Amino acid sequence: MTADIDEVLVAHAEFYAAFERADYDAMQEVWADDDGIVCVHPAAEPIRGRVAVMRSWLALMAGVPYIQFFLTDVQASVVGDLASVSCRENVLSAGADTPIGAFAGGSAAATNVFRHTPSGWRLWVHHASPVLSKAEAGQEETP
Repeated sequence: MTADIDEVLVAHAEFYAAFERADYDAMQEVWADDDGIVCVHPAAEPIRGRVAVMRSWLALMAGVPYIQFFLTDVQASVVGDLASVSCRENVLSAGADTPIGAFAGGSAAATNVFRHTPSGWRLWVHHASPVLSKAEAGQEETP
């Protein structure tokens, strides 16, 4: 089981590395090659099917000149041919009109579901939801 978890975590890291490098070919390799895939970008509606999901990644990569992920709270589980990895995506990014030396930041809670295929572990579902800071949420911390 440990070997499976290690393999899934490698596939998970490859997903984020492909996005950071804006490597569309690598992003296509990470995802399962079927129309059952689903992707939910933060604050967006679900995108279903390989063509639509890959189109969404191409648009995101073209529109974000710089993005870097710092993943925390990474937890992986494997059950048969399916695996889930949950984590917190801590993101630094910059757009085309961002002043030099300035970055935008944010966090998302992400769940990535992988399916074991003849080609290895491939991403089947990605769901990221924005995590609001306490100041943004307007709530006090409870003990």
